[in-house]
Order: sequence, then C-alpha cells, then structure tokens
Amino acid sequence: MPSLRSRLVKAVLRRQMPAWLESDRPIHESRDRINALAERWIHPPAGIALRPASAGGVPSEWLEPSQGKTSRVILYLHGGGYTICSPATHRGLAGRIALLAGARLLSVDYRLAPEHPYPAALEDALAAYHWLLAEGIPADRIAIGGDSAGGGLTLATAVSLSAAGEPLPAALFLISPWTDLTFSGESHRTLKKADPIFQGKGGASFVPAYAGKLDPALALISPLFADLHGLPSTLIQVGSDEILLDDSTRLEEKLKSAGVNVDLQIWEGMWHIFQCFAPWFPEAGQAVNRIGRFIRTQIDEEA
Repeated sequence: MPSLRSRLVKAVLRRQMPAWLESDRPIHESRDRINALAERWIHPPAGIALRPASAGGVPSEWLEPSQGKTSRVILYLHGGGYTICSPATHRGLAGRIALLAGARLLSVDYRLAPEHPYPAALEDALAAYHWLLAEGIPADRIAIGGDSAGGGLTLATAVSLSAAGEPLPAALFLISPWTDLTFSGESHRTLKKADPIFQGKGGASFVPAYAGKLDPALALISPLFADLHGLPSTLIQVGSDEILLDDSTRLEEKLKSAGVNVDLQIWEGMWHIFQCFAPWFPEAGQAVNRIGRFIRTQIDEEA
C-alpha cells in the first residue's frame, strides 16, 4: 500500500495542482509561472555544485557532486510536454540522481515548442551528446535519461544514434516517458481520473505545438513506434496511476522483442513523475535511489 505521506501529497495535488494543461493561458505565461515557482522552491540538494555550460552551442548546466571525482556522466533531458520547464525546474530531481549515481549530470536547455517544433529538441539533444564525445568522454561512460517528454526525447535520441551507426551510451533511464503522441494507449482513458497531474485534456494541446503539421506517429516524434533494435540497457519507471502507463508497458514489450535488456518498474499508487517529490515521501526517494543504482551498475567506476 502507498505510504500515508504519498497519499497526502497526491490528495493535495488533486485539489491544488495549477491547471497547466487545462487552461488557454499563453505558453509564455505558463513558463513564467513555473519558472518563478522553481526559482523559489526548487534547488539542487546539498552536495551538488552548479556550473553553466554550452554543450555544442546548446545552453546547459552541469550538476556535479562536490565530493569525489567520477568518470560517469549523465545527459539529462527534462520534461514539460516539449513546451515548458527547463533545467532550473528539474534541479532537485536531477541533482539527486547525480548524487545517487555518483555521476556528473549535464542538464540540457533544449529549444521549446511551439516556437521551435520538432526536430529542434532532438537536434539539441544530439548536439549535446556529440559535444560530450568531443570533450573526450567515452560513450560507454554516458547514460542518457529524462522524464515525461524528456523520456521520449531520450528514446528518440538513442534511436537516432543507432540508426546513424554512432556510438551508443551505456544506458538509458526513462521516468514516466511520453513515447506515444497519438494517445493510442488505453491508460489515457482508463486512468484519467487516477492521475492527479494529468486530468481533462491530458496534455493533448502539447502535440500540435511539438509535431506541427507532421504526423505525431512518426518514429522520432513517438519513439514507441521506432525500430528499437540495438539499444542499450534501459530502465523504465512509471506509476500505476498515471495516464502514461501504457506508454511504458508497451515500450517494455517492444524493447524485449528487439532483444534489449529492459527493467520496467511500476510503482503502486504513484503518479506522473512522482520522483520529483523526493524526499517528501519514501517511494519517491526509493525510486530515485534505484535509478542511481541502475546507473552505477551499468557504468562501473573506473579504477
């Protein structure tokens, strides 16, 4: 059974979650509000140092553990429906992942839609990865991960690298990934009332902003439909009570069919990107700890 603290947080979210996905508020106003909230409330955990970077021309920031040196590197792609959020809104989650993985984490401020629709975000993610390689970081020392839209972007990045025959990262981790922008999964309908984050439209307004006039079923827009052969080991975390559940369960099936080593973790009673709420309740902290352990396992520290 979910912890009492998680149930309390879920109840508060259900009542007070700002209607980011429901209103006709202009995108720039939504961005301003969430960025102001992040500036006030979201900070990296103790033991993480921030450092700005230009990753192949893409604005980014390093989140680096203050104690000890490490050769592990994480390329992190934030969520936000491809239209909102930034590295600043994800410093808490990204910083905890960096600490628990014993890794330096590069958080990418990729271009947002609708001003910059597909393939801008994918181009920026690839540019940042190529920059890491050019900086002398071997591909087998890198993990790529992200949440929600950033999880889908992580998968699309890996698919692009594989199709081009480029060096692949050691591992992928996907947090509540949005992999199907056609909304063909049953959970978009059956779990709409269960998920306190996505209600009503469930983020449908993000699709035309990102895909523009293109078919959202295209493989690099909805990477659930891509050729997944040859991808690295992948961790997927998703809540049992979120509308994107089927984006993860179907992805696990496709990855297994493609011969990819995949670990799908479904967290009972949890919702979309519940990991952001570490350390407010135990399940969030436990999930982030398992992400860190996965990265440590896939990228052994060099002697």
